Amino acid sequence: MKIFRFGLETSEISALLDRRYQPSPSVERTVRAILADVSKNGDRALIRLTRKFGGPILPPERLQVSCSEVEAARKSLDRKTREAIRASRKNVLAFARRSLRKTWFRKNAQGAVVGERFDAFDRVGVYIPGGTAPLVSTAIMTCALAQAAGVREIVAVTPPDISGNTHPALLAALGICGATEIHRVGGAQAIAALALGTPTIRPVNKIFGPGNAYVVEAKRQVFGPVAIDLLPGPSEALVIADASARADWIAADLLAQCEHGQGSLGVLLTDSQRLLNAVARSIQRQAAQSARAYELALALDQAVLARVSSMEEAVRLANAFAPEHVSIATRFPGRIAGKLTTAGAIFIGGLSPIAIGDFLAGPSHTLPTGGAAKSFSGLTSDQFQRRTSVLLFDEAALRASAPFIEEFARVEGLDAHGRSVAIRMARNRRRAQSS
Repeated sequence: MKIFRFGLETSEISALLDRRYQPSPSVERTVRAILADVSKNGDRALIRLTRKFGGPILPPERLQVSCSEVEAARKSLDRKTREAIRASRKNVLAFARRSLRKTWFRKNAQGAVVGERFDAFDRVGVYIPGGTAPLVSTAIMTCALAQAAGVREIVAVTPPDISGNTHPALLAALGICGATEIHRVGGAQAIAALALGTPTIRPVNKIFGPGNAYVVEAKRQVFGPVAIDLLPGPSEALVIADASARADWIAADLLAQCEHGQGSLGVLLTDSQRLLNAVARSIQRQAAQSARAYELALALDQAVLARVSSMEEAVRLANAFAPEHVSIATRFPGRIAGKLTTAGAIFIGGLSPIAIGDFLAGPSHTLPTGGAAKSFSGLTSDQFQRRTSVLLFDEAALRASAPFIEEFARVEGLDAHGRSVAIRMARNRRRAQSS
């Protein structure tokens, strides 16, 4: 851990927290080659690349998970797991339905009917990371939003284990949350399949979900042929705390995000040296009890515990960092929350652990990282909708609009634009004269 006492310049702390996404040249080249391979060789490339990057050898017919496998996984769930999945899905669906955009119409100043129509995408792809943990919660936090929006085809991709299997709880959660197809493929090649299509995996309209550096870079490179949600990278947690906070609670929150492993970042900003020291000791004690000691060690090497001069400085640093999660553990947390403008999600007060947002509360845990929260929000159900403008003119509205259209056409030198209105006005005048 990097531990800093009072006196470190704000600019120095800001430099330590700089997480802006910059693709590595080697990752960029590797992903470009993978995209080209999948585009040319389809399923054969998926099978070969899966094996190349440490996965199993899968025959083509095993790429797609069968309906019977999903049903068997659902039946195999123990009661507590089933109840947890259903409780989370219920909250996520309720939150997602409130976020959906509604079709509307009104008349503009010239009397034309204008409005917006919002339709669910026909077919979306959702990437569910595998790696060292079966992210059952990510299945809920992505697919349930698509389900709430009314997406007809929800295509999930997730890397299999070395035996070619997918964790049954993950399969069950995907089935419960509306996945219509599930494919055993991960990495950049999975993104390539969703974007470009193969004989087994038809292309989608938009791709969602978090992943490693190769997945994120693949999403960046396929943007255009398909839409993407955002570029979520490794997990981030920033805690703003004063002397009133519980050191063991703060340590637990930081460790919860750091256990995602390499690249994850935990940060504490506090004006209390006593609290900083206590958090450092508690992190060491709790980390020693973790079942994911290796992953924690990788992340804790980059963790930052810093003493700041004031809560105002902590807020400035937090807004400059734009973290995925901000936890506020102060005597008056609402005052701090009102000043934070760039966080992916804000957890107010000591009794609001970040993990409850990861698993249960309702908002999706797919959030912007690497400073992207300055520009992007987290995943919401309305991102599964397409917006279409709708315009309806009658003769009176066209007549009222014509002088303005003709003037724009004259100023911009686009005479065909003006003629497209004038020709209609001339026809209407002739029709009026003949009657």
